Amino acid sequence: MRAPVADHLPGAVATGVSPGQPVWHHSLTGGSTVEGVRVRVLLVEDDRRVAAALSSALGRRGYQVEHAATVAAALAAAPCDLVLLDLTLPDGDGTELCRELRRRSAQIGIIAVTARGEERDRVLGLRLGADDYVVKPFSMVELQARIEAVLRRAARAAPEPDRITAGGLRIDVAARTVTVDDRPVTLTRKEFDILVSLARQPGTVVPRERILLDVWGTTWADRHTVEVHVGSLRSKLGDSRLVETVRGVGYRLRGE
Repeated sequence: MRAPVADHLPGAVATGVSPGQPVWHHSLTGGSTVEGVRVRVLLVEDDRRVAAALSSALGRRGYQVEHAATVAAALAAAPCDLVLLDLTLPDGDGTELCRELRRRSAQIGIIAVTARGEERDRVLGLRLGADDYVVKPFSMVELQARIEAVLRRAARAAPEPDRITAGGLRIDVAARTVTVDDRPVTLTRKEFDILVSLARQPGTVVPRERILLDVWGTTWADRHTVEVHVGSLRSKLGDSRLVETVRGVGYRLRGE
């Protein structure tokens, strides 16, 4: 796709990409890139200038971005949480790629990012499995909102365990009850949701951005908000070591 988007992306920059290298990782926020720590986005886009601008903007927002310039590179890319998909690619049809990605995973989020404004193209993408679409030129504010909406829908669609156990911690998700060594613990709604977000992956670092998305439905809330709620959660659990702070990244629930 060739329609300009860089002017609509705040602070977008053109990054140096070597010719003949169709896939690269681009993240500007630092911190861990272990699988599962950040929301992983696959950007399927054949225009390198557009891809560099989007990768930069998304990287600054905490996403782990992998870029694929072709259908073949997209199919060979690592598993991800969300795909931003161009419908016009040099080696194949983006709509067929959309169909194949949806066939591989019912949970992955797919947003068609395209210069095609015709209704028939938008409808075709949705019918083949895309969750949403955005037509160029667009703003990052709009794209961010659409990404968050798709990720929320995917999270709601994912099967949630009824009970989660980590050491002496017991969580009944349906009943929204918590016990530590058989001692009932009363939590606020936000504290409970933070605990569940951490308990889904005990022993694994969960970044603040992921917690904000899981609990507040956005990555743009004040990070200090998470710190305050985690501090209260630790106090109520009665063992500050249960929830560990990983400085500069996020939090981890002790898995032993």
